[in-house]
Amino acid sequence: MFFVEKEFVNTIEVTKSKFSAYLCPYKDFEALMTRLKSTHPKARHFVYAYRFLNEFDQIIENSSDDGEPRGTSGKPTLAVLGGNELINSAIIIVRYFGGTKLGTGGLVRAYSDAANEVIKISTLKEYKKLLIHTIEVDYSELSKLEYTLHSLGLEIISKNFDTKVILEVSGTQEQLNQINSY
Repeated sequence: MFFVEKEFVNTIEVTKSKFSAYLCPYKDFEALMTRLKSTHPKARHFVYAYRFLNEFDQIIENSSDDGEPRGTSGKPTLAVLGGNELINSAIIIVRYFGGTKLGTGGLVRAYSDAANEVIKISTLKEYKKLLIHTIEVDYSELSKLEYTLHSLGLEIISKNFDTKVILEVSGTQEQLNQINSY
């Protein structure tokens, strides 16, 4: 699975209609929709689709045709997100009507193409579930442990200095499996 860390935009033209596709992290979806509606007041449609992981690691999906014929824009856009294994991401496609009706097949192709084109120019990051692990270590072992954690690519979230040092570490399951001795 993959995700994006920042916003990407690409525009295509189909029979004089313009389709501007905006791909963004899911957390930015609401703000982006508000911004697009204010910066594109003459646009006819704001079609969207998003997929994100909830707290139970289930994929939640939603889409909207925003006035286009049912099933011709939101669902094809969502299918492109799913086909590219994107999660925690959203696409908003802003359409300016060019005067020629595209028909249902034409709309499906246009929205799918717009979504595919913005994904092509995007930088996708591979999704890895991060876990948090607590490690307790003697003061004398701290610098060696920090070196090991750093070399494995693990992030130290917090350090608590008590009778021993207690560290909270974040990383993938594979990374955490490599520090079993602690």
